Amino acid sequence: MDTKNAEYERTAVRPDQYPANKLPEIAFVGRSNVGKSTLINGLVNRKNLARVGATPGKTRQINFYNIDNSCYFVDLPGYGYAKVSKTEKESWSRMIETYLYDRSQLKWIIMLVDIRHEPSELDRQMYEWLKSRPISLMVVATKADKVPRSQLKNKLLTIQASLDMSPTMLPLAFSSMTHQGCAEIWSQISQGLK
Repeated sequence: MDTKNAEYERTAVRPDQYPANKLPEIAFVGRSNVGKSTLINGLVNRKNLARVGATPGKTRQINFYNIDNSCYFVDLPGYGYAKVSKTEKESWSRMIETYLYDRSQLKWIIMLVDIRHEPSELDRQMYEWLKSRPISLMVVATKADKVPRSQLKNKLLTIQASLDMSPTMLPLAFSSMTHQGCAEIWSQISQGLK
């Protein structure tokens, strides 16, 4: 999809701070440093729409990006980052769960995993929880340029097996360097928004 106007709209920590309009929303979830902001930037073909942090755990609120006034991309804080207090982790967890449970505009969840590593126990728990929700779910394997092309299919199959995904569902590989996967991700999003 060729986006004409993608812009940051607001940051929220509570439902009363979410955008008031009824545009459909696509949420990006995954471990800290898995590449959520990088994927958002890649999908809209911009370098700095979503801030990419050199330090894991940089996204600490929910960021809403308006995409052509047709939908929002919603960047959620990463889970599993160890260098924050237990209290802060619990606060992030409540913020994320409140959004994922209660937001009626939420139409798609894109869960990101790092293609170089087998999904962690936290990834598996998150996937189990997400697939129980009545919302379209897609798994995207980021950093695909960091593995040899000959290993790509096996890496995707390992993720599929580890998450106990349906045999008919395979994660989509994404590379910020080559834009591999952008067209396929947009195609699925577009189908789900019709």
